[in-house]
Amino acid sequence: MVATSAQSLPARRPQSPADTDPDVVTPPPANRAVPEVLASAVGMIRLLRAGRLHSPRQNIGRTLRFADGSSAAVYRETRVDDGRAAEPALLVVGFVLRGIRGRAHVAFRVESWLNTPMFVGFPGFASKLWMRHDESSRYRGIYEWDGAERAAAYVRALSWVLGVVSVRGSIRAHIVPGLHRDDVLARPELLGDEGADRWWRPATPVGET
Repeated sequence: MVATSAQSLPARRPQSPADTDPDVVTPPPANRAVPEVLASAVGMIRLLRAGRLHSPRQNIGRTLRFADGSSAAVYRETRVDDGRAAEPALLVVGFVLRGIRGRAHVAFRVESWLNTPMFVGFPGFASKLWMRHDESSRYRGIYEWDGAERAAAYVRALSWVLGVVSVRGSIRAHIVPGLHRDDVLARPELLGDEGADRWWRPATPVGET
């Protein structure tokens, strides 16, 4: 399940974190996720050949604060073309890596270049800000996606990959249709009252570290 602002979720009797927190994502079976991830890798090759894949640096080293009081800095950006979607959706994904502490976070950030094929070739991908871990060791990816349903399909596949390396129950995702990512980062008030104290909501404009 992927929490989306435009959707209401069915009531269930609490049995797991996903029952009490609508942002928690349960990874799908491998036989559903693996073909989509492999197709993304093929899509990345096409984007590279066409010269459409970019790694701009203007946001690197800037800090974003979140409504739950945490903060993290951008360490990478990946973008297709200009990164602006025709039918924009803000997507925020969060997770806590299993067994990663201290200097191991540095190693993960270096290794994460190898993860690029797992997402850039998905239909609708426009741009991603890669965030360092916050005070609770949570990593976030902040995306612009072309189409909320495409973003949700991506999260379902991605969660299988993250489920292999993440603390159980730590994978979360939230989608806000109709807003460009950079507009929300510059003006969080565009979100209104939604997510006023939530982990996914940017609380202040991006600033220098």
